[in-house]
Amino acid sequence: MVKLFRLSISRLFPSVIFRKQFVFCVALAALGLSAPTQPMAQNPAQAAIPASSGAERVFASAPPRLLQIRSVVEGAERQSTVGSGSLVTGDGLAITNYHVVSQVALEPEVYRLEYSTPDGSHGQAKLVAIDLANDLAAIRLDKKETEFFEFNGGALTQGLAKGERLYSMGNPLDLGFTIIEGTYNGLVERSYNERIHFSGALNAGMSGGPAVTGDGRVVGVNVAKSTGGELVSFLVPGRFAAALLQRVKDGTATQAADFRAEIGKQLTAWQSALYKAVSAQDLRPLKFGPYQAPESAARWFTCWAQTNSGVRPRPRASVNATNCGSNTGLFVASDLMTGNIQLGHSYIRTEDLNDFQFATLLSQQSQPRQVFGGAYKKWYTPQRCYEDFMAAGPAADRPALRVVWCAQAYREFAGLYDVSVIAVTEDRGREALVSRLGLQAVGFDDATLLSKRFLEAVRWTK
Repeated sequence: MVKLFRLSISRLFPSVIFRKQFVFCVALAALGLSAPTQPMAQNPAQAAIPASSGAERVFASAPPRLLQIRSVVEGAERQSTVGSGSLVTGDGLAITNYHVVSQVALEPEVYRLEYSTPDGSHGQAKLVAIDLANDLAAIRLDKKETEFFEFNGGALTQGLAKGERLYSMGNPLDLGFTIIEGTYNGLVERSYNERIHFSGALNAGMSGGPAVTGDGRVVGVNVAKSTGGELVSFLVPGRFAAALLQRVKDGTATQAADFRAEIGKQLTAWQSALYKAVSAQDLRPLKFGPYQAPESAARWFTCWAQTNSGVRPRPRASVNATNCGSNTGLFVASDLMTGNIQLGHSYIRTEDLNDFQFATLLSQQSQPRQVFGGAYKKWYTPQRCYEDFMAAGPAADRPALRVVWCAQAYREFAGLYDVSVIAVTEDRGREALVSRLGLQAVGFDDATLLSKRFLEAVRWTK
């Protein structure tokens, strides 16, 4: 199981499971520590720089432009989250991750932003714009005529050659500003949101810090690392940060007084594009005994298989299952990661159970997953479920199904739901297919369309 860790520190390390992964933000919390198609050729002069001297030279000019960014609890005057950032204009604009400043965006009456620099200066910062889909935010500092990082123009338009040396900077674990050397490995292949695969040791507290080439120009923004591997880290491509900065300069970025409304607007736009992309993809059929069931052909789905064939003592029913998850998670808050899609099928067969016993087993296998209290109660309305039967296909190509359809609405974001669909074949007494579909942050029309498409794709094998 691969685990990803976002690089901000917060009181608790937020996590969510999808596609057999845990995803965590790399901002530091007060818990104490809480594909480009035409790669650009590597700069020969840069390639000749020894590793140690290259890092030394890059870091020597960086301190005036590097930031540590803290969310501070008003009244208590103590930090709640800590991340990093970088100045990108001479008049005090800086880029960081959205998840570093999410508390201020969601609860501005409770939290405020402060910054500090390696040279000891510090002050207040103001959130001015966000890019939820790319986990970015623009903030404005109370200082002018500052030194700042420039973007690597070639990386923004053409990309880099795999293996090119990069230098990531930030303040890991609130220990002090540091520089990490690593390599550029192109875009992550199985991801809906674009991320650069960076081979370097990013750590909590470095969220939002810059990753630069040997000339000190920004290629990406630190965002996450894998805790299940070695030196597997991730950057938001610099072109998204440059685009957000340009929108702020042009006055076209929403500088909302109520960022909750802006978060809802951006989440709605993001999910609309996601589910349009899902609908445009084919559903490929998988065979399960006498049945065939759908699986998405989208490249950002990963599927795994499980079986109980090796269990001892031998179970009275065999279960062969597949589960697919999309790498489409979107951070909204420390206790709300959404935007994932799950689908799976379990082919269950028995020779030992009678019809009544088998029906009881199927009922247990097909129960809706109820959620209560905690973050769910905070973010969602109670789940409501409906059960009905779907008749066999008119051309006798589909089995009859017992279907349970459940939905819960988002309290803060009108028109969005989490939806789950469970279908059980009803045509045989000793074998059956249990199919599940889970949709997060989906509009009602998209949920209805995808549910119907999913159910109609459960067929008999020809």
